[in-house]
Amino acid sequence: MATIESKQVVLNTTPDEVFGYVKNLNNLIDLLPADKVSEWQGEEGKCSFKVAGGYKIGLEHSALNEPSSIVLRSSEGSAMKFDLDIRLHEEGDKTRAGMVANVDANPFVMMMVEKPLKNLFDYIATKMEAKYT
Repeated sequence: MATIESKQVVLNTTPDEVFGYVKNLNNLIDLLPADKVSEWQGEEGKCSFKVAGGYKIGLEHSALNEPSSIVLRSSEGSAMKFDLDIRLHEEGDKTRAGMVANVDANPFVMMMVEKPLKNLFDYIATKMEAKYT
């Protein structure tokens, strides 16, 4: 199992507000790169989409630890198994946010997907930062 961490961002809002927005996985579409995502399907507790290259990703809630963490897991039909922990830490009247993914893939596959996944998680963090500027 390999671990991939996003960059940390500071959001100009409370963890409660970010938690409420991010736990509704239908909102994830607004945080993904539109030019690299197709076949989007979303609901509050799960979503699925294809990324550039044709790989399907499905996500569903695994744990909701309000307001500090939302843990998502890959759902059936995903190209690989992983957990994604979206972590929210209160810093005064702001929130420090970041993501940690634990990916279950062989070393060869990890060499191919680690950089694109890191870039995707950093992109999501940047979009969250822009949303709460």
